[in-house]
Amino acid sequence: MGPKPVVIGVAGGSGSGKTSVTKAIYESFKGHSILMLQQDYYYKDQSHLLIEERLKTNYDHPLAFDNDLLIQHLIKLQQYEAIEKPVYDYTIHTRSQEVIHVEPKDVVILEGILVLEDERLRDLMDIKLYVDTDADLRIIRRLLRDIKERGRSMDSVIEQYVSVVRPMHNQFIEPTKRYADIIVPEGGHNRVAIDLMVTKIQTILEQKSLL
Repeated sequence: MGPKPVVIGVAGGSGSGKTSVTKAIYESFKGHSILMLQQDYYYKDQSHLLIEERLKTNYDHPLAFDNDLLIQHLIKLQQYEAIEKPVYDYTIHTRSQEVIHVEPKDVVILEGILVLEDERLRDLMDIKLYVDTDADLRIIRRLLRDIKERGRSMDSVIEQYVSVVRPMHNQFIEPTKRYADIIVPEGGHNRVAIDLMVTKIQTILEQKSLL
């Protein structure tokens, strides 16, 4: 057996800047063998449910994710096998018929609000990151994003934040911080933390003779 790819988990609340951190690491390895995998693609298939039932889905709860499939796919990628990544269609609140072919790479970044919640997922990671951003900044970012990009009203974003996002964050996401090897304050704006991460990944790749 040759060396396995390096798997990096990046967790953090909605609006924490985890996507910016992931992209910054990805950009630093442009031209190298690297891929990003979002946990958001792995929401459970709900095609067996009526649309009224699907609308009640709590997307911030661990049970919303098909971690079994995600784990299968991560193991495949670690064995340098390609996967067919699912696509989630938010317009119909279930999995799309389409899939995306993903070739294996030497570095896999797995990003999502709850990637550190499942012990089986954590066990597959070489490095675990938690992006830790104050709640006021996260709600502002979410407000701006949902109003601008998703055409939501301010009232609906705030209502969802107070009734679902905040309690789920406190109950399920925030506690996973204890599993992180590195806690990154202030997300993508933290150049020092990102540079440290990039150096660490390079070291692991060199040790595995993948660079």
